[in-house]
Amino acid sequence: MKIAAAYIRVSTEEQSEYSPLAQLNLIKKYAKENNFKIPKEYIFIDDGYSGRQVEKRPAFMKMISVAKNKPVPFNFILVHKFDRFSRNREDSVVYKSLLKKEYNIKVISITETIDDDKFSLILESMLEAMAEYYSLNLAEEVKKGMTEKAKKGEYQAYAPLGFLNDKKNKTLIINDEEAVIVKYIFNEFLNGVPIQKIVKNLKVLGFKTKRGNFFERRAVEYILKNTVYKGYTTWCFEGKRRRDYKKNSYVVKGNYPAIINEEIFDKVQVKLKQNKEKYFKNKIDYKFEKHYLSGVIKCFNCGSSLSIGKNYCQCISYSQGKCNVSNYLLTKHIEKAFLTQIDELENVLFKNNINFNIDLIKKGNFDEEIKIINLEIHRLNTQLKRTKEAYLNKIDTIEEYKENKINIESKIIELNNKLKEIKSKLKMEIDDFNLKTKSIRAFFEDKQISNFDKNEFIKSILKKVVFNKNSRTLEFYYYN
Repeated sequence: MKIAAAYIRVSTEEQSEYSPLAQLNLIKKYAKENNFKIPKEYIFIDDGYSGRQVEKRPAFMKMISVAKNKPVPFNFILVHKFDRFSRNREDSVVYKSLLKKEYNIKVISITETIDDDKFSLILESMLEAMAEYYSLNLAEEVKKGMTEKAKKGEYQAYAPLGFLNDKKNKTLIINDEEAVIVKYIFNEFLNGVPIQKIVKNLKVLGFKTKRGNFFERRAVEYILKNTVYKGYTTWCFEGKRRRDYKKNSYVVKGNYPAIINEEIFDKVQVKLKQNKEKYFKNKIDYKFEKHYLSGVIKCFNCGSSLSIGKNYCQCISYSQGKCNVSNYLLTKHIEKAFLTQIDELENVLFKNNINFNIDLIKKGNFDEEIKIINLEIHRLNTQLKRTKEAYLNKIDTIEEYKENKINIESKIIELNNKLKEIKSKLKMEIDDFNLKTKSIRAFFEDKQISNFDKNEFIKSILKKVVFNKNSRTLEFYYYN
């Protein structure tokens, strides 16, 4: 009797006529009629998985792993249809070829009889191409269907705060308890309460998001901009990025009630736009390089970085509503405080005889080359990790693992040696960065030195610099 494995896959609930149990019964019937034996441990079922990517199907990958055992546990894999095995032609060819050539295992469709002649190979390829076309076409049809529903005003996502999904009527109904929160946010904002203050008040009142978390600034802003609250559905019919969303979306009247009337909603949008225009007047101009203190100055209350703008600084978490202490300070004042205390920093450095010849890896013309090498080393380390996982999961043999490991490690060693050579050359080019003969104050006041290099220097010798609002001083924390 021929030993076989059974592979069963169902991707959606709509395929109820070919449920896992129905497929298994038909495969067992075929096995009995054709002298196949299917041991229980060789029945592999992926219930609710797409056929487009085999790597995301656990039962499929387990089957391939078992198939590579020695001696070969089975010589046939029975499937209800070839599209159950894969709807991606490339994957289908790769895995069928692997199973056939390396382990003499054949994939058999119990409903699509195909022999081993040349015509049958063409027929099998046609069936696989049709399956892939069906999968791609299905995605397009689903997209069209969702677009048509959106045009009718149907809401097709999980109900936002203030609503519940009415699955029976395919619409939304108001959740009175949550709607109170939404109305509070709109009313407070329209009455001139800043978003940060609204976030704090929501926390004091014990109000939380749909997922049970405390509100942040972006969550409140999202609610204020969401057209669902005035009874309209916004639908993007093409693209996933924000620019695509703005370009390829439309707003239609929904088939559900509004929580906020249109007049109030539109007034809020005008106020949001005005606030945004006011905010961008003081925001840092990103066409210029970032400030040399960016990412260095920390909030004494929560530990977050201070955002260093063109004109003023503020704790990032306070801006998001997470921190309850405002560290608002003019940028020129934080610069003055830093330079005032720079002499203390210089004394500490010279006292401890710290070498100022700091190897700034990103300096000079080597930065791009070093970046590429580091990315390649990271990729190889990830590949090495996956190779080990493949062996531990019995997908690769010990011989395969050893060969792959040696090849990958040799490449990593080669790249590390190349990195050392570049760093050695780099040291020859940073004589201008030797600060032993000049003061640190002069270094930071030198306009010929880029903010990037100043920022790198600070980060190389200091763990952090904490701004204490109460004493209006900076506390320096050095590396040991």
